[in-house]
Amino acid sequence: MRRQGWIAAILAALGLWFFISIEPVLMPFFVSMVLAYLGDPLADRLEEKGLSRRLSVSLVFLLLTLVIVTSLVLVIPVLGRQLGQLIESLPAILGWVQSTVVPRVQSMTGMDLSTDFDQMRQTLVDNWKETGTFAATLLTKVSKSGLALVAMVGNLALIPVVTFYLLLDWDVLVAKVRGSLPRRWEPTAVRLAGECDEVLSAFLRGQLIVMLCLGIIYAIGLTLLGVKFGLLIGLLSGLASIVPYLGVIVGISVAGLVAFFQSGEIWMLLGVAVVFGFGQFIESIVLQPKLLGDKIGLHPVAVIFAVLAGGQLFGFTGVLVALPVAAMVMVVLRYLHERYKNSSLYDADRQPSNEESP
Repeated sequence: MRRQGWIAAILAALGLWFFISIEPVLMPFFVSMVLAYLGDPLADRLEEKGLSRRLSVSLVFLLLTLVIVTSLVLVIPVLGRQLGQLIESLPAILGWVQSTVVPRVQSMTGMDLSTDFDQMRQTLVDNWKETGTFAATLLTKVSKSGLALVAMVGNLALIPVVTFYLLLDWDVLVAKVRGSLPRRWEPTAVRLAGECDEVLSAFLRGQLIVMLCLGIIYAIGLTLLGVKFGLLIGLLSGLASIVPYLGVIVGISVAGLVAFFQSGEIWMLLGVAVVFGFGQFIESIVLQPKLLGDKIGLHPVAVIFAVLAGGQLFGFTGVLVALPVAAMVMVVLRYLHERYKNSSLYDADRQPSNEESP
C-alpha cells in the first residue's frame, strides 16, 4: 500500500511538471473545455427532445458563437473608446490630485508628498504617451515574427474546433473515464465527481452570470448617472467580483474618484454609492441565493490565495483555472474530513468501518 502511495505521488508530481511545461498551449484547450462543459446540459436536453447528438451540438455551438461574437462586436468598440478617453484624461487627473488631494493629505499627516508625487507624475506623463501606441508596436513586432503570428492565430482557431468535438463526445468521454476506474473505488469516485460537478456548475454557470449581471448593473447605473468611463468601470467591477467584495471596493473607489473629479459635487458621490449599493442588494437578495446558494463554500481568503497561487504557477491560465480547481479540492477535503471524523484515529473508541480502506 505504501508503494502505491509513492507511485501516486510521483505520478502527481510528474503531471504537475508536465502541465507547467506546456502552459503556453493550454489556453485554447481550457477555454474549449469550459465552453463544452457549459453547453453540454443544453445539448443533452435537445437530445431528450428527439434531436440527434450531432444536430444538438451544432445548435448549441451556433448559439455559443452568436453570443460570444455579438458581445465582442457590441462591447469592445465602446470599451476601446472609453479606454482611449481615460488615457487622454490621465494628465488632467494627475494634475487635480496634485493640486487638491496632495495638499489635504499633507495638512492632515504632516508628510511632504509633493516632491515624490511630482516625480511620479512626471514619469507617468512622459511614458503614458508611449502606451497609446503600445498596441500598434506590439502588433508590428508580432507581424514581423511569422511564427508567433501563426501560433497566436492557430491557438484562436483551435478553440471552436476543439469545443465542437468535445461537445460531440462529452458523454462518451465521461463514460470511458468512469469505466476505467477501479471497481473498488468507482462508487466513491462517482459520488465525489457528482459533488464536484455540482460545485463547478454553481461556479461556472452561477458565478459567471452573477459577475455579468453585476457588471451590467454597475455599467448602466454609472452611465445613467453621467460618470465618465461608466461602462469600463462597471464591467471591470463586475469582473473583479470573482473575488468577494473586491469588485464593489474597487468599483466604488474608482467611480467615486472619477465622479468627484468630473463634477466636484457630493450628490455624484451619493449617486455612485447608490448604484453599487443597489448592485450589492440585488446580488445578496436575488443572484446569490438563486444561482449559487452555499454550493461553492470557499472562504474569501481561500479565494484570494487560490487566484494568486494559480497565477504564480500557470500565469493567466492559472488565474482562470484557480477557483474551479480550488472548489474541487474543497470537495475532496470535505470528504477526507468526513472520513477522518468517522475513523478510529479521531476517536480511539470507534471501530474502523469497511469504508476506511477504499
